[in-house]
Amino acid sequence: MPDVSLISLTDRASDAALIAALTVNDEAATVAFIRRFQGPVYGLAASITHDRVLAEDVAQEAYLRAWRAASSYDPRRGSALGWILTITRNLAIDAIRARRSVPVEATDLELMIASAVRGDAPDGTGGRLEQLDASHRLAQLPADQARAVVLAVIGGMTAAQVAAHEDIPLGTAKTRIRTGLRRLRVAMEADHD
Repeated sequence: MPDVSLISLTDRASDAALIAALTVNDEAATVAFIRRFQGPVYGLAASITHDRVLAEDVAQEAYLRAWRAASSYDPRRGSALGWILTITRNLAIDAIRARRSVPVEATDLELMIASAVRGDAPDGTGGRLEQLDASHRLAQLPADQARAVVLAVIGGMTAAQVAAHEDIPLGTAKTRIRTGLRRLRVAMEADHD
């Protein structure tokens, strides 16, 4: 492990070095880590939850989880951005499921899908940059992948439920969700670099 006292925590510090510094509770590293990833983390949380306050809570919890799990981060398994976005995605989906006592109405879900495919900002966002960015990213996906991602992430459906909803095989639903999420992550990572 690198000597974190010698690590420069400027914007040029590597992501892995920031995470290593988190493991020793370095306050400057924590601030630098949050600043570096705040746009993508909040943007993903907002695009999944469609709720500004809930997205802020999810983002805060994502940073807390990252801080707690910093010692388990392995840069050989993926980028720091991918790691923190995976944490964020899982927390956002859990938050939606916890808040929702009944599934999203089919007509509301179809409106969300249509909005995402067109790249419109979700209702109630006030056009915030992060939500607009996430909506535009979804619109760049092939329509079948965008639909699958919205159904899984926003609708909270399992791959089996997406398959039934879209009348496609389970393997196809899994592939569309996985490929769509991977493309979103790659686009976000490319913009981050």
